[in-house]
Amino acid sequence: QVQLEESGGGLAQTGGSLRLSCAASGRTFTPYTMAWFRQAPGKEREFVAAISRAGSVTYYGDSVKGRFTISRDNAQNTAYLQMNSLKPEDTAVYYCAARGGNTRMTMAEYEYWGQGTQVTVSS
Repeated sequence: QVQLEESGGGLAQTGGSLRLSCAASGRTFTPYTMAWFRQAPGKEREFVAAISRAGSVTYYGDSVKGRFTISRDNAQNTAYLQMNSLKPEDTAVYYCAARGGNTRMTMAEYEYWGQGTQVTVSS
């Protein structure tokens, strides 16, 4: 069992930046692929980014490519999402997720989830 806790959300202005963190506990962090998803009010949860176990492979959703960067520090059992050039449409609850296998971009394939952190971007 892996417990995930997100932090770093908050209010930002259009064009600003935020950095989200996802701290993992309960089991060794290294065997897990990590990902970020987000859910805006009235919308389905969507894939944002994923990173492989060693951190060598990353994937991004089309709407965040070139603006967001996912990374991980296996020694600190933490994954990160650096969000730059924020837009109002980035406003959502951001969720950290983990799976014990290869990198995937589908929500249903992730076994463990955090509680989410709110990101609000003002125009």
